[in-house]
Amino acid sequence: MVQASQRRPANSELYFRAAAAAGCPLDQVKNFVKAAICLQPRQLAMSAAARECDRDGGPNEIGVGGARMGGKSAWCLAQLAADDCQRFPSLKCLFLRKVGKAAKESLEDLRRQILKGVPHAYSAHKGLLSFENGSRILTGHFSNEKDIDAYLGLEYDVIAVEEATTLTFPKYRMILSCNRTSKIGWRPRTYSTTNPGGVGHAWYRARFVLPFRAGTQTTTRFVPSLVTDNYYANADYIKILEDQVGWIKQAWRYGDWDIAAGQYFTTFSDTHHVTNEIDLTRAKSWGLALDHGFTHYTACYLGFRDGDGNFYVVDEHVERGWLVERHADAIHAMLGRHKNTIGEMDYKVAGTDIFAKESRARSVAEDYQDHGIHWKPAVTDRINGAAEILRLLGEPNGKTPKPARLKIHRRCVRLIECLPSMQHNPTRPEDVLKVDVDDDGNGGDDPYDAFRYLVAQRIQPVSMRKLGGL
Repeated sequence: MVQASQRRPANSELYFRAAAAAGCPLDQVKNFVKAAICLQPRQLAMSAAARECDRDGGPNEIGVGGARMGGKSAWCLAQLAADDCQRFPSLKCLFLRKVGKAAKESLEDLRRQILKGVPHAYSAHKGLLSFENGSRILTGHFSNEKDIDAYLGLEYDVIAVEEATTLTFPKYRMILSCNRTSKIGWRPRTYSTTNPGGVGHAWYRARFVLPFRAGTQTTTRFVPSLVTDNYYANADYIKILEDQVGWIKQAWRYGDWDIAAGQYFTTFSDTHHVTNEIDLTRAKSWGLALDHGFTHYTACYLGFRDGDGNFYVVDEHVERGWLVERHADAIHAMLGRHKNTIGEMDYKVAGTDIFAKESRARSVAEDYQDHGIHWKPAVTDRINGAAEILRLLGEPNGKTPKPARLKIHRRCVRLIECLPSMQHNPTRPEDVLKVDVDDDGNGGDDPYDAFRYLVAQRIQPVSMRKLGGL
């Protein structure tokens, strides 16, 4: 939450120091002090990220996500009302929240608490916060995705989206199309707050969380928040979160983005299963696996087993809309990056659909043969394939820990994105739900299928090789 009062924060000097350490510019801190708003350290980091949007080449999407009661909503309204709207006249901001009586009451509570020191007018009927310099915040609500359409075609200098993972990516992208301005000196920006889980979990994780982890953020900034970042979270509420179980506890208490509601591979963890280094000298048997598509993605994975029962995924090739010749060249190049060749593979397997001729005189498998890759049918048993992945994942955080026997190199970004998003099939819970890629190329289970083929294959190694470390 945000501490607000009718007077200056108790110790302005300490507050200014904390704000400077978080990266907040001086004028921004003065705006908060003038408004009698005392942001907590994590919230100051959020506001520092928001000010990065001012500079040319800076980000234009700020994501704030994690556990419940991490102070996200309070920060968002404070940033809009006490900083953005006060320093730039005539801003038009859209503050989108999930509809419902509770949401409306929550907004009224936030306004009364946070904006005591900010002169403003509020029309509950119009959902409008207006300020003396002509800036205003329109408080919009949505229940279903189609409700977002009411805002499309309009222009907003700032858009704030609460509970962003309740939206699919195509709908979020539509909102972004409204984030534009004709005001000289102002860069449009979007703020979003959310918790792990929901229909938008996978795209939000891929767009904000993974670049943050990898240190590759460009147009986005992500600031994680936990209930422990909120000094005003009482012990009773934290105990409630601690008493939750399964994915709900991981999401609500720990803000764990490697889980999702209904997630199949609940034991997958970036900490335990993703690595920047793989020692190729451990390899005892090498494999290559393919799930071919055209409208869907073609996914191909290179990996090996060591002598201790561990499996390592070394590299990936994932593209769509390519012809076989282009895929084959990319696969050969992928092998070459690791001083390997097709002939050194102990097995090369692919989904059985590429061996069917149907209306063609030739199969897709024969097309690959023309380019030096001879595939054999993969083991396509979905239940046992998923079970093998679970076995390799282990239970490193279980009450009786079982070691992780799977390591995925961080360059395999599509697989790392895909695995946590896989859901249980509600009509066949022991299986993974099939998911098709959308029209924009988002989502889909093609990386999972290729990976499943890779680890399900049991072979006797026909070659041994000495390779350097990766």
